[in-house]
Amino acid sequence: MSRPAIVRIASTEGLAPVLDQPREDRRVSGAPQRQTWTLHEAGPMSAGVWACEVGRWRIVFPADRQEYFHVLQGRVRLHGPDGAVDIGPGEGGVIPPGFEGEFEVLEPVRKHFVLVDLGG
Repeated sequence: MSRPAIVRIASTEGLAPVLDQPREDRRVSGAPQRQTWTLHEAGPMSAGVWACEVGRWRIVFPADRQEYFHVLQGRVRLHGPDGAVDIGPGEGGVIPPGFEGEFEVLEPVRKHFVLVDLGG
């Protein structure tokens, strides 16, 4: 029987990311390329590294999904019903279940992310 191993979320060197862009109908400004390296998936949780160019788009989180992220470099701004929040290097944030607003990359960003599906 194998034992669970610690997963290190660090370098993505040599790993191919999944590339995409915000859907055209959600874009507010730009058409930024996004790169996602999902380095761990288990049950309702996934974790990895995400990078993106400057741009802004609308986001709608499902009622049963939330994200914690920690910015490594760059700066993002989340626009919500209560105003905007800037998050930069060394800072983290939580996008709560059911959040609707806009995600703006002010400076090219690289972040660690943890997505949790609550199984609603």
